[in-house]
Amino acid sequence: MDLFPLIKNPITNDAAIFGILMAVLGLVFYTSHLRSWQGFYRFMPAILLCYFIPALLRYPVGLFDPEQSQLYFMASRYLLPASLVLLCMGIDFKGIVNLGPKALIMFLAGTVGIILGGPIALLLTASFLPDVVAVTPDELWRGLSTVAGSWIGGGANQTAMNEIYEVSDTLFSSMIVVDVVVANVWMAFLLYGAGISDDIDRRLKADNSAITDLKERVKNYSARIMRIPTTTDLFVLLGVAFAAVGISHLFADFIVPRFELVADTLEDFRMTSLLSKFFWLIVIATTIGVVLSFTRARQLEGV
Repeated sequence: MDLFPLIKNPITNDAAIFGILMAVLGLVFYTSHLRSWQGFYRFMPAILLCYFIPALLRYPVGLFDPEQSQLYFMASRYLLPASLVLLCMGIDFKGIVNLGPKALIMFLAGTVGIILGGPIALLLTASFLPDVVAVTPDELWRGLSTVAGSWIGGGANQTAMNEIYEVSDTLFSSMIVVDVVVANVWMAFLLYGAGISDDIDRRLKADNSAITDLKERVKNYSARIMRIPTTTDLFVLLGVAFAAVGISHLFADFIVPRFELVADTLEDFRMTSLLSKFFWLIVIATTIGVVLSFTRARQLEGV
């Protein structure tokens, strides 16, 4: 099939675009588990292909034009908040607190390091190699926000940061590459460290009993609630997730007009994200998920 006509006349049917994108994802994940493809995926992470191939189909192939599609809007406004609700609903806050202050301080220090590490690294790079960083400072911090969101809270948070801070498609693609490549290199160190963690603990005389206890309790809890979902289970899960999404939309519609009354003040303090409905949608959905994690709804994680 000649692709050049598709450049001039991209597909505009959202159902067709959705089918193509799902076929791409299905093909990537299927081949990533085939033995004959293991050599390829050792150097090309599957998650990177999930971003790269659809981007390639958009440009230069020109198979579809996202600006003429409502798929991204639907996914970001409905599916993404629902994913965040389900993600946060499974958090074991009691177990995290039981790890003790040292573990919590380490977690917070890591979070701060992620947020500040990127800007510091780029500041040093720009000082010695000023031509390497080819974007404006305003574009750069927006792009880095997506990387920080991913490393702190995963792909859902990365997408949220991309939407809130209006990162350009080109820069976001670059940040995805940074995110995936650096994360996979770091993962190699983590996997190696996991294999020798007991030896390191013995040499440092570290007390890892709280972590071991938490892992055992999480394992037992998961085994206890894990089950093959029934139709009722699935509809209850969807009902909880999308009811939370609906509530988030309602509150966002209520909150944003109030902040718009002081828009000038917020702009002076560079807090314009508070004027974004999407920002409040994500914050409220995440909060609902956290609240539900303290209730029996957390058992839906087994579904």
